[in-house]
Amino acid sequence: MKILILGGTAEARQLASRLVALGHEVTSSLAGRTQDPILPEGNVRSGGFGGVSGLIAFLRTEGIERLVDATHPYARTISMNAVAASEASGVKLVRFLRPAWAPQAGESWIIVNSAREAVAALPAGAKVLLTTGHADLETYLERQDCFFLVRVIEAPGFPLPGHAALIRSRPPYGPEDERKLMNHHGVTHLVTKNSGGSQTRAKLDAARQAGINVVMIARPIYGPALEVDSVAAALAALDIGAP
Repeated sequence: MKILILGGTAEARQLASRLVALGHEVTSSLAGRTQDPILPEGNVRSGGFGGVSGLIAFLRTEGIERLVDATHPYARTISMNAVAASEASGVKLVRFLRPAWAPQAGESWIIVNSAREAVAALPAGAKVLLTTGHADLETYLERQDCFFLVRVIEAPGFPLPGHAALIRSRPPYGPEDERKLMNHHGVTHLVTKNSGGSQTRAKLDAARQAGINVVMIARPIYGPALEVDSVAAALAALDIGAP
């Protein structure tokens, strides 16, 4: 079958590898925001489709028979577009979404729904490890009474002000490295998104051990779709006769 996978996540790469091994023609679509992405097996395209209409046109022109949304849990726009395109084209959609994190014993999260709410939850003088990516970075930096340690894969397109510092790195991260990072910078608050998965879970463990406050931005609402949380479940949901 001809299958389109949306997303550059580790889960998307794992699924692409399995589908290619099973003999399917797989195209993975990456957002194109990362300069040196880890590429999946199969065909790869980069950049947007031009909204819902563009995605529908691509599905029809390329003869796509299955659509998988394996984007980052906070890529709300493309996830909503995938729902609309699936409904309009009749192409079956499966959403491969890693399970969300849940607070463990000893963790007390402040759960918010937006960057603006996260900013409001920070006290004056907070030293913040910010791991929310590029989105809404300017909103956080409005708080000049806080210090932000901004950790991203790609540097933002503007210089950071004096009350912020940049760390460019790519996951996975280990708990000991996270603990050392937080301790070295005197971090008092961790602001993050509920991305789920194991590659970045260590920051929550380190924060719990150090008694650091966690401000967690809840996941958005994506629209109705058949959701799975593993490669095996995705293969079964795609109904492609794979073992």
